[in-house]
Amino acid sequence: FKNSNQAVYIFMDDTYKVCNKRFSSLLGYNSPDEWAKVNKNVPSVFVADKSVSTLINAYRNAMEKMIGSNFNITWKKKSGGTVDTNVILVPVVYQEHLFALHFVSKK
Repeated sequence: FKNSNQAVYIFMDDTYKVCNKRFSSLLGYNSPDEWAKVNKNVPSVFVADKSVSTLINAYRNAMEKMIGSNFNITWKKKSGGTVDTNVILVPVVYQEHLFALHFVSKK
């Protein structure tokens, strides 16, 4: 996870999320810990308005139906800019907890 050449984050809910350095850097955060500490208004803090429903629908399908997906998302950078990406979302169960594993590639 930490050594991946791809930006990756794991999301269970607004409080329980983790990312690697590549993902936090992609969005302009100094560290994965700084990104993870943001726990209000997720995903609206991180995701451009035009992409929010796409991400939410993919997440719901993963959590409710165990369906993986591949889609485009525009993220909001901490600095105020945006970055366009392709996301592969995979539902995963570990120790009876369901969460979504996201692989993010800059376009």
